[in-house]
Amino acid sequence: MRRIVIPISGMHCASCAHNIEINVRRLPGVSKAEVNFASEEAVVEYDASKLPIEKIYGAIDELGYKAIRQEKGSNIEEIKESASHEETKMLKKLFLWSLLLSLPVVIISMPLDWAGIKIPYSQWLLLALATPVQFIIGARFYRGAFLALRHGMASMDTLIAVGTSAAYFYSMAAVLMPQKLGAEVYFDTSVTIVTLILLGKWMESASKSRASDSIKKLIGLQPKNAIVLRKGAEAVIPIDEVVVGDIVIVKPGQKIPVDGIVLDGSSTMDESMVTGESIPVEKRQGSEVIGATINQNGSFKFRATKVGRDTMLSQIIAMVEEAQNSRAPIQRLADRVSAVFVPTVILISLAAFSGWYFLAHKDFVFSLTAMISVLIIACPCALGLATPTAIMVGTGKGAENGILIKSAETLENVHRVNTIIFDKTGTLTKGKPSITDIIPFQRADKRFGSRSDEKILMEYAAIAEKKSEHPLASAILKRAEDENISVTEPYYFEAIPGEGIVAKHSLKTILLGNRKLLSKNKVKISPDHDDEISKLEAQGKTVLILAVNKEVIGIIAAADTLKEHSREAVAQLQKSGREIVMLTGDNSKTAFAIAKELGIYNIIPEVLPKDKEAQVEKLQKEGRVVAMVGDGINDAPALARADVGIAIGAGTDVAMETGQIILVKNDLRDVVHAINLSEYTMRKIRQNLFWAFFYNSIGIPIAAGALYPLTGFLLNPMIAAGAMAFSSVSVVSNSLSMRRYRNKKF
Repeated sequence: MRRIVIPISGMHCASCAHNIEINVRRLPGVSKAEVNFASEEAVVEYDASKLPIEKIYGAIDELGYKAIRQEKGSNIEEIKESASHEETKMLKKLFLWSLLLSLPVVIISMPLDWAGIKIPYSQWLLLALATPVQFIIGARFYRGAFLALRHGMASMDTLIAVGTSAAYFYSMAAVLMPQKLGAEVYFDTSVTIVTLILLGKWMESASKSRASDSIKKLIGLQPKNAIVLRKGAEAVIPIDEVVVGDIVIVKPGQKIPVDGIVLDGSSTMDESMVTGESIPVEKRQGSEVIGATINQNGSFKFRATKVGRDTMLSQIIAMVEEAQNSRAPIQRLADRVSAVFVPTVILISLAAFSGWYFLAHKDFVFSLTAMISVLIIACPCALGLATPTAIMVGTGKGAENGILIKSAETLENVHRVNTIIFDKTGTLTKGKPSITDIIPFQRADKRFGSRSDEKILMEYAAIAEKKSEHPLASAILKRAEDENISVTEPYYFEAIPGEGIVAKHSLKTILLGNRKLLSKNKVKISPDHDDEISKLEAQGKTVLILAVNKEVIGIIAAADTLKEHSREAVAQLQKSGREIVMLTGDNSKTAFAIAKELGIYNIIPEVLPKDKEAQVEKLQKEGRVVAMVGDGINDAPALARADVGIAIGAGTDVAMETGQIILVKNDLRDVVHAINLSEYTMRKIRQNLFWAFFYNSIGIPIAAGALYPLTGFLLNPMIAAGAMAFSSVSVVSNSLSMRRYRNKKF
């Protein structure tokens, strides 16, 4: 299956989006089609072997909308922005022309008429001014209504076209047949409705474009060109032409064009666009550099490792776009209402006319006014914009703060989490342990001569860990290097998850690991040695027991320090009433020592990597909504199983791929921030939906004349048009107010 995002121009309301969805889903080979009215995009999943992409474009075009094709090498965001800008510019132009022609109609119909000032042939003049407004400026409404009708559907254009046409054609008939219908005309109603709706649409279009400001900012970070070495000489090429393996030259003040590894030179980098931290980061040979970060004062060369869509910035942009186009579960109610909204409103308007005219015996003009008001005041746009605009701004704000939320559903779910599981190593701790204790129990091998027992112990440990990729292996090998111990490779090596290492070297079998490993290999630990091990474990240290040929010769202890802000994050989450669980493969004593330092009281120790997922599932079966926070490959299944998987950005690609939220800054306080952002976004969505439903629920009955029997008030269609025009603008404005959101301070 292939997935494609298609920008669409010409949508006027949520019903437009719904109509496009229905028609695209009918195409053979389409498995999924979702249209986002706020972002003006369709996300389609289809079988390319059964359905050419041009057929999808054609299905959208046939409805009267424009599916924007992406040419090879073109920037889809620039195309979308250009189309949005043109739409906004066109709406502004239509509004100004409509206002210019409508003002004389309103002035003649109201102030001058009220003052008793009569203009010769005024009704014919009104007809002449109203006609271009109705059929030239308002042509978009007729076109949209016709195309929807042709496919057996209805949209907001249908409501506007029917409502304004009723006022216009009745008035035209009154001008042509005054003896039958009287001299009263309502051209001011039809032109004012068109003008106010165009004003609302212009403001809505301008506001909607601001909802995607975060994406525009991210795209704006990308440099346009890169300096690369080609045939021994420097060449300036477009960033799209950089390939993996290219040697890229960076000079002071320049942006890094793509991701890579420093080969030569050094400098400091401003990585605030990724980490949010303003403190410069030092880079030297072997350091990773990230595209779009800023080189400060040095010059260096680096080898490109990720280009185009594979760079971190491109992946962030793609992730945010995908989230903004996704649909939150809370939107389903609005979608169901939007699907039947317009036909229902048309039925209500006909019922209002029939009720007043045939049952209440009101005159034709009164009944027509009620019908027009119902058609005009109804606003499917507010319903369609309520959720997606808030999602767009919410996910954008997350990206600005280094919190990448992959979908609208995730954004909705985060605040429901009541239990948060933290992996220990690399998540709560730095994951880079250092050796703290080297304790030999006896002289193991006389052939080492005068060398100290500690060095003998370290050499055996380093030999065992030579082929290992575990963080403890790095600590041991670094210590061996610092002490100038030469380390040779074992001829046999086996890493046993959750236990340790078995290695063979010079006819000796080396065991390096925990009690489980030694017990499994029938190696006994004396009570004195066990007490020494327990003492170190009580201090929160990881203890490796070293045995050679089934004889314990000593222990090596290492400690992993807590990450900065880990305590703050845990404290804040506990303060919010959520239960915190620490999951680790460490033994109970080590795990409890670390947990005590963090203030965590629920600990699950000695968990093998393969069992982490089962622990998540166990908590879920207790009825908990679980978030899992992790960083390593062995966390990926647990991240996928959790209701919300939160991956640390400095972790592995696998964890980042599996996690539903990625914390780019590697700061655990962002777990709190993600929850706060979710709560804030959901509050805005509920506000939007409340006002959208409240507006239509109250406005439509009032427009139908519900207050007339009690107060004698009948809503003027022009007021209805103004209310309709600004209802959707108010929803978008409420969502845009989220741009002022700031994370709560600790």
